[in-house]
Amino acid sequence: MSTQPQNTMTVEQALGQAHAHWNAGQADQAERLCQHVLALWPGQSDALHLMGLMAHAYGNLDLAIDHLRRACQAPRVPAVYLSNLGEMLRQRGLLAEAEVAARRAVTMDNTLVAGWNNLGIILQEAGKLDDSLSCLERVVALQPNYAEAHNNLGNTLKRMGRLDQARQRYEYALNLAPAYAEAQSNLANLLNDLGRPDEALAAARKAIDLNPRLSDAYINAAAVELGRNRNEEALRWIDALLSYAPLHAGALTVRATALRHLERLEEALGDARRAVSIQAENGEAQNVLGEVLQAVGLHEEALAAFDKASKTLGFAPEKALINRGVVLMERGDKGEAKVAFEQVLAQYPRSASAWFNLSDLHRFQAGDPAVTRMESLLYGPDPLQSQTDRTALNFALGKAWMDIGDADRAFGYLNEGNRQKRATFSYDSAATERWMADIAAAFPAGIFGKAKATLAGSDQAVFVLGMPRSGTTLIEQILASHPQVAAAGELSTFNALVNQLGPYPQTAPHLTPEICGGLGQRYLDFVRPLAGSRRKVVDKMPSNFLFAGLINLALPDARIIHVRRDPVDTCLSCYTKLFTREQLFTYDLAELGQFYRAYERLMDHWRAVLPADRFIEVQYEDVVDDLEGQARRLIEFCGLAWDPACLDFHKTQRTIRTASLNQVRQPIFRSSVGRWRPFAAQLTPLLAALGIDPNAPDAPAPTVAEPAKKPAARKATPKAAVKAAAPEPAAESVEAAKPAGRRRKPAAT
Repeated sequence: MSTQPQNTMTVEQALGQAHAHWNAGQADQAERLCQHVLALWPGQSDALHLMGLMAHAYGNLDLAIDHLRRACQAPRVPAVYLSNLGEMLRQRGLLAEAEVAARRAVTMDNTLVAGWNNLGIILQEAGKLDDSLSCLERVVALQPNYAEAHNNLGNTLKRMGRLDQARQRYEYALNLAPAYAEAQSNLANLLNDLGRPDEALAAARKAIDLNPRLSDAYINAAAVELGRNRNEEALRWIDALLSYAPLHAGALTVRATALRHLERLEEALGDARRAVSIQAENGEAQNVLGEVLQAVGLHEEALAAFDKASKTLGFAPEKALINRGVVLMERGDKGEAKVAFEQVLAQYPRSASAWFNLSDLHRFQAGDPAVTRMESLLYGPDPLQSQTDRTALNFALGKAWMDIGDADRAFGYLNEGNRQKRATFSYDSAATERWMADIAAAFPAGIFGKAKATLAGSDQAVFVLGMPRSGTTLIEQILASHPQVAAAGELSTFNALVNQLGPYPQTAPHLTPEICGGLGQRYLDFVRPLAGSRRKVVDKMPSNFLFAGLINLALPDARIIHVRRDPVDTCLSCYTKLFTREQLFTYDLAELGQFYRAYERLMDHWRAVLPADRFIEVQYEDVVDDLEGQARRLIEFCGLAWDPACLDFHKTQRTIRTASLNQVRQPIFRSSVGRWRPFAAQLTPLLAALGIDPNAPDAPAPTVAEPAKKPAARKATPKAAVKAAAPEPAAESVEAAKPAGRRRKPAAT
């Protein structure tokens, strides 16, 4: 390309050649010509605009915005310059200034398609959805075959909860442009919300195939895996994104969430802090930082992060306000938490997450208007369409109608909520039963008569284990009320250490005293800082019942407390809870009963082989009937002197992150004993699986005389069974963070 010497060119000629060089990919020449123009005419808007586009293309957003701001100071600036400034400001998160620039653009030229499109996106991110919808509908009216506009309209409709209409827009965009990766990625995000994870992941993969550097597609793929509790898979998607975009705040935010679920909290905190340092105004990053801080017990810092998130624009404030309510609930501020959730609903009346959390704090009565409001969100003229939201509301309404005393209505909602949740994952009940039988067979009585690890200080550890919802939190709270006992909550530490040894229980024949001692020492190294100056530390992970034998081999002086409760009451309590971490066996009554019987057989085995001075059982109903007698028994078993504070367990101030956090802050009560009997007709599949006749006077739980024999050898631990032993969840919001849909680039005109 021939270029006239700069010193002989007019401004118009220099600008013409600058555009030609830029369009030809010759950025250096284009920039030199723009600088020449600005030397002749400081503040010349066309040169500044082109330099802004070049800076944006090369990833220097702040410089691009600076150039565009200066360009738009000209009195007769083209409308498209203001539109592009608005889009760049949106990308920087400066939504208020972006809206001003975009509105100026369409005021100057109300036929500017790109201007209305950019304004619609800005309003969408600011949460002004009705205005956004109007803008984007104008765009598709002006240019019906504009695929990007249909995609962006789909994003607004999705945020409005109109998922069916959003899907139509994404599919229309893809009909217009089959290789449109952003629309394919957004469709993936939508399908995940509709509870169709396999289709969602396939759509995300297709988007990545179309554009291997489309960051939102990786985030949406990770979101699918997070929703299925496949956190390692989620990390693989995010790490692939971070390999080429290491400072992507959204990716670091999702990574922190996956690491939190895996309880790799130090790493999670590092990623969350990095995300906020990169993009402090990102409300979702602040929310995730708060959630990680909450998980590590830094509640004041968590509340500060949620407060920052609540002041951002868009959709982070709703989640931040819910998260704040959850922290208050976990700290025992039940009244303040209830007020917090009511305030969320005053501002966001369609917030399924707020309704779900409030329902746990609220005692419903006949005629309660809250029930009508929740039911309208499911079956009214404008129902919620997100499968996650609908599932949460079904559980909340099930609880409401149980409070009121209408069993049929309660189980109508509970059955539907459990069905919806069960449809989101794979679980093999028979494989899980075989796995637990293998565990029993791998730890015969003879193992416990041999030499064990010699480990000083292992008496510091106390394990409280059993089925979820069996009373483990109550026992932990009684113990934690003793001045010499620290409560560590539900730790996945022992499970993680066992997994490091290899597949469980296949590793059992290779466990030497040295290996077991090393396992025990690593566990003590982790929990001792949690104990502080106290003599005992309680690990209340219910699913540690899978490892009771190995716990005794690795920590021979540790105390193991197995908590039992009426099997039907236990299973009913599980079935009525939507766990925020997976308990895969709880969402089908027959599978729940089958799991309970397998658990019961395994505990029969541990009872037969473990030393009586290291393993005891406590019956929940006995604690209800004789609190002091059972509390004294527990304290004596732990080797401590009696302290009457254990009887006032409900007054003990500490953070509790389990589904029983509200119950254990009340004095002992009998209302949960025999709770299942009014619902016997609705529990037929469970009762059949448990082998219980509901018409028997006491309906005793069947006992198993002998531990199950080991079946034929199998190749590996069933994956579903491992998930079945996931921890009892914290009572946190069920609303998962969903990445926003992909937008469009600024117009290069």
